[in-house]
Amino acid sequence: MKARDIMTKNVVMVEEGISVAEAVTTMIENKVSSLIVNRINDDDSYGIITRRDVVNKVVAEGISPQGIKVADIMTKPLLTIPPNLSIKHVARLMVHTGVRRMPVFDSRKIIGIVSNSDIFRGFGRYLSDENAFLS
Repeated sequence: MKARDIMTKNVVMVEEGISVAEAVTTMIENKVSSLIVNRINDDDSYGIITRRDVVNKVVAEGISPQGIKVADIMTKPLLTIPPNLSIKHVARLMVHTGVRRMPVFDSRKIIGIVSNSDIFRGFGRYLSDENAFLS
């Protein structure tokens, strides 16, 4: 099983200049827990903002979400994975890097995102055929 087989294709992207309040609204409206932050240009890297970033860096610190930009709390650069990477290797990368989401990049653009929840659901579907899942 490969990253492309379990990735979430609904990747919502935002610009780094929007407020955290706008980002939270976008997350809620799209029912997602993270947003990919678009590159400024082709030489730039993508970023990510997650619910955890908002809770830890804005809410817990008592910062106004209208007064802080996504660029101030996002993680950048992102570690991306190719669509054909096996789920076993995606899971290993997550463990070694401490991240819970990895965008799937086809060398031109982000085409999906794999989260630890996606891996868990995929594992659940394929328990009867462990070799298919791990290959």
